[in-house]
Amino acid sequence: MTATPTYDALMDVIRDRRTSRAFDPEFEIPRAHYDLILEAARHGPSGANAQPWHFIVVTENDTKAKLGDYFVAEARRRGKLKMKFPTPNYAGMKTAPGLIVVLGDFRYTRAFPVLGDGSELDRMYHENAERILLQSVAAATMSAHLAASALGYAVWWVTAIGQEEAQAAFKPLLGVPDDLSVLDIMCFGPPAQPPYKRWKKDLDEIRSWDRFDMRAHQSAEDIDDWVRNNRAKVMYKDESLVD
Repeated sequence: MTATPTYDALMDVIRDRRTSRAFDPEFEIPRAHYDLILEAARHGPSGANAQPWHFIVVTENDTKAKLGDYFVAEARRRGKLKMKFPTPNYAGMKTAPGLIVVLGDFRYTRAFPVLGDGSELDRMYHENAERILLQSVAAATMSAHLAASALGYAVWWVTAIGQEEAQAAFKPLLGVPDDLSVLDIMCFGPPAQPPYKRWKKDLDEIRSWDRFDMRAHQSAEDIDDWVRNNRAKVMYKDESLVD
């Protein structure tokens, strides 16, 4: 494979990105590093160049503790509901040296192709506009994660914060206006223990040429079987330990 030095340097960062859910609580993130991380996020691509994001840097320990407490309680609720999801230990959020809350402004869906007349067709376009917005915010967030990794930190992407209950809990705590939404939380810092590389699919499994290769297609039964028998093996385990 022919590559350039710039590509190789980028892939070093991408391959070395590690997830950690427990960090060195004594470490203090330099203020300049927050700016470097969010400078990377600022350059993320977005639909209509709307840049529908805002980032809150959280440095107060009490706020981190309250955010962590919410997710710990949510994990317990999932357990009582028997969701059978291998939930991480959210207590690590409370002592993460770096914590950034990612906000999205869904009013920017107006910048994308919508009719705005409340019709069924408008609903279809509006749903697509929401996807565009979420993809845009995710792109900026991924840029921030790679920047944090390039600075030598392990990261944790706490994702998909969309429940009304969660919004009601987080917005007053963070002073977020009602017309913005808390979408993600990014934790980062030196890991408490050396992090491991998680399993990734081979390139041949995720790539088709010109048309979808049906050999890569999975039935609903295949996916149910994967969730039942393999999900827990790959979510939180070193790739070298995955069969």
